Amino acid sequence: MKLLAVLATGLAVGLLSTTAWADPGHSHGAETAYGKPGDPKKPARIVQIVMRESDGKMLFQPDTLTVRRGEQVRFQLRNNGVLDHEFVVGTVEENLKHMKEMEKNPDMEHDDPNAKRLKPKATGEIVWQFTKAGKFDFSCLIPGHREAGMFGTITVQ
Repeated sequence: MKLLAVLATGLAVGLLSTTAWADPGHSHGAETAYGKPGDPKKPARIVQIVMRESDGKMLFQPDTLTVRRGEQVRFQLRNNGVLDHEFVVGTVEENLKHMKEMEKNPDMEHDDPNAKRLKPKATGEIVWQFTKAGKFDFSCLIPGHREAGMFGTITVQ
């Protein structure tokens, strides 16, 4: 009986937690429509991405990128803004769907192979291999940020 009470209490605490963890695109080691997690031990092209706010807009610099099919990219992320921002690689459809989920749970945190949330002035890194040709998206899915201009396009040739 005591074990049941302990388990019930643990479940209640877990459900009442203010921070939810997300898995945008469900990319933990699996290949997706836009590629798969890279191997940090292998060579990769370094791409620096800056997140910031300016003149009422939120943006990534650069906001467009072209890579070769099969290329591994090491995204070096820097949040130069005064707000939290995140970088989520996915298809436009997946990112827009996940953005709706974020509206319901704005405290959702991302630290997945294809997504990272950064506090102001923080840095982070994502290593990703683009295995399929196409146009893909990167966005900040914190409510209001994508709508304020915080998205970009990756073209894989």
